[in-house]
Amino acid sequence: MRNPLIRLECGVNSYDWGKVGKESAAAKFHAANASDFSIEEEKPYAELWMGTHPSLPSKDKETQRTLLDLFEENQALLSTDIAERYENKLPFLFKVLSINKALSIQAHPNKKLAEQLHASDPKNYPDDNHKPEMTIAVTPFDGLCGFRPLAEIAHFLKTVPSLRKLVGEEEAKKFEDTISGKETSDKEEDMQENKKALQSAFTKLMNTDKDALSSASEELVKAAESEGDKFADGGPPSNDGKELADLVIRLNSQFPGDIGLFVQFFLNYVKLDIGEAMFLKADDIHAYLSGDIIECMASSDNVVRAGFTPKFKDVDNLTKMLTYSYAPISEQKMEPRDYSQVRLNAPAYSSNSSNKLYNPPIPEFAVVRTALNRVGGKATFDPIDGPSIILCTKGKGTISVGPKEEEIKEGYVYFVGATAEVVIKSDVDAEDEEGAEGLVTFKAFCELEDGKGKL
Repeated sequence: MRNPLIRLECGVNSYDWGKVGKESAAAKFHAANASDFSIEEEKPYAELWMGTHPSLPSKDKETQRTLLDLFEENQALLSTDIAERYENKLPFLFKVLSINKALSIQAHPNKKLAEQLHASDPKNYPDDNHKPEMTIAVTPFDGLCGFRPLAEIAHFLKTVPSLRKLVGEEEAKKFEDTISGKETSDKEEDMQENKKALQSAFTKLMNTDKDALSSASEELVKAAESEGDKFADGGPPSNDGKELADLVIRLNSQFPGDIGLFVQFFLNYVKLDIGEAMFLKADDIHAYLSGDIIECMASSDNVVRAGFTPKFKDVDNLTKMLTYSYAPISEQKMEPRDYSQVRLNAPAYSSNSSNKLYNPPIPEFAVVRTALNRVGGKATFDPIDGPSIILCTKGKGTISVGPKEEEIKEGYVYFVGATAEVVIKSDVDAEDEEGAEGLVTFKAFCELEDGKGKL
């Protein structure tokens, strides 16, 4: 039987929002694993895909056969339970995104809605799966994610006149009256009333006509340019006025007069430092703005878009599908923990070596980030009853399963079959500065417990 360590060749997508040329981590990583690819300096490269999704399936670099073909031949690579549950496909799609400018205001449908959308409009909704996703920052990242606390939205309705015009005086007043005194209530009745008021105000905004949007956008941008740190009356506690004004100006330079200029007042503005992460459930609204990130998601390419995009917009479905949950961004950020199924051996444990598990509350995937910061540092991943994909984002070293040992370095991607013990060794020392790291890998994996969910 063939060794279950397989080096992959993974495809890259070029979208307008991607980073250009060698600035793109997605392009650099693709160049490291593709045989006939050279980076074009003027071309944007947005996403590196690692998985079995038919839109851009990964291949065995040696044979050029797809992972799907290999799984059809040998279900043991996935494990019998996972092969049966996920129809011989990887349950997750692993990505690197390199974001130069805003990508669409969007949400991913839940399983039931995905099936309905795919059946009625397969062109715009190419599969029938849901798409909960997790984001881990590789470089500093910022984005819009989830609805803000209600008091912050009310603050903007009072202090950004152009926003109030688009929502409308009647709708704005109804929102303010509904939430008054119960912005943070945990009573089910209050929360449902708050969500209905939020949905009503947000839907009114999203259905703004072009003329009203054009006029309001000009007013908004002028205010941002002239008011500086006094913009939006200095902002709510989570964002100061200058930060918000700069964001308006920046987004308007990318998508002039777009409805997204106003959507940002409803959504949390989040920044992630390297290694920080957040999880987005199906039907959660978001828009990524800049940075390089690792993404892991259920294997789907379904996106319902409504702004910051030249692509198909589906405002009606977006405004109907959202959960309208509202909370500080801290509630969407994830707290990684040490991963007990990896053994780090000396000299791996320098002061900043790490091994962190990002484990979202869904069965399809988890991700572990490992940093080895001394030559000879070694990480031994215990066998799991499920498949893995390992990406190196920094440094160089070796990766081995049994007697098979191969080089691993920045951009290299490996598939590891179920029940295989994996050993990664570092050939580099981290620089002598606080926070520096040597060999960094991300491992996405799926392991089922009693056929129901991850261990």
